[in-house]
Amino acid sequence: MKRTSTYQPGLAWFAALGSAWVFVLVTLGAFTTSIGAGMAFPDWPLSNGSVNPEGWLTDVAMFAEHSHRLSGATMGLITLALAVWLWRAEARAWLRKLGWWALAIVIVQGLIGGKRVLFDSLVVPGFDMTFGQMLRIPHGVLAQVFVCLLFAIAAGLSRTWVERNGGLRGASAAATRRLGFWGLFLLLTQLWVAAAMRHNHAGMAIPYFPFSTAGHGLLPPAWDYRVVLQFAHRVLAVVLAVALAAFVRALWRDAAVSAALRGLGVALLGLVALQIALGAQIIWSGRNAYVTTGHVLVGALTLATAFLLVFITHRPALDSAPRA
Repeated sequence: MKRTSTYQPGLAWFAALGSAWVFVLVTLGAFTTSIGAGMAFPDWPLSNGSVNPEGWLTDVAMFAEHSHRLSGATMGLITLALAVWLWRAEARAWLRKLGWWALAIVIVQGLIGGKRVLFDSLVVPGFDMTFGQMLRIPHGVLAQVFVCLLFAIAAGLSRTWVERNGGLRGASAAATRRLGFWGLFLLLTQLWVAAAMRHNHAGMAIPYFPFSTAGHGLLPPAWDYRVVLQFAHRVLAVVLAVALAAFVRALWRDAAVSAALRGLGVALLGLVALQIALGAQIIWSGRNAYVTTGHVLVGALTLATAFLLVFITHRPALDSAPRA
């Protein structure tokens, strides 16, 4: 098969499928954690010694965990096929490298997920969590990186990228790229804090919103590491909303940015507003599992949208990269 950098519909749509499937995986993983079903099965890679464990379709905890495992295996197969297809058919070296990186991460993610189960009872002196429970945090962080990689691949293979300059009329302004970079950095930081908060059971460490006390105080009356994580998550949400609003404003003022990308910027702000509303509802509902799952899913969608915008505005640097 001859490598080419022209638009390849089959490969492009397959990459888009992978980018869509990752949200199935994120949703199932978030729901599993939200209902505390991560140890519904004490073994791995099988579930109760089977790929079709008895009762998993009728028990919600078993269904959540086993569905997450099955969707993860499917994601692994999709990523393997995508990496090989890119290696055989894609002329752009940076896209081929992203395919191998995505495959490496999905393999590591599977191993971390498995070790989280197998090491669940391994006590770490001085910590509240066992070693297996600690592995949930890097598992959540790597998931965000994986989402970005899949969207970079899908964007690079799209007809808009190959034939229409990714939606740009020219090189975007340096200020736009800079604001986008820092907005994305803050978003990733927020998601990493959220992963640490979530897996340290700090989601209700401050049981009031938007204030920190029943008497409308801004600061919590007492502090521990869970309160620090929860409070940092709230402060970052405010900073992030301002940073992303500044980035979207820059997109609208940038002559090189098309109407479609500006519209995607507006959608990004809508996702941020929805995310804040869901975060408030988590507190008000006493951490409802479905609301919490929605919060994680919208967080992943927000990341994907912000990353896509930043990635496209940095397109000229990728166009100058070697193709061999």
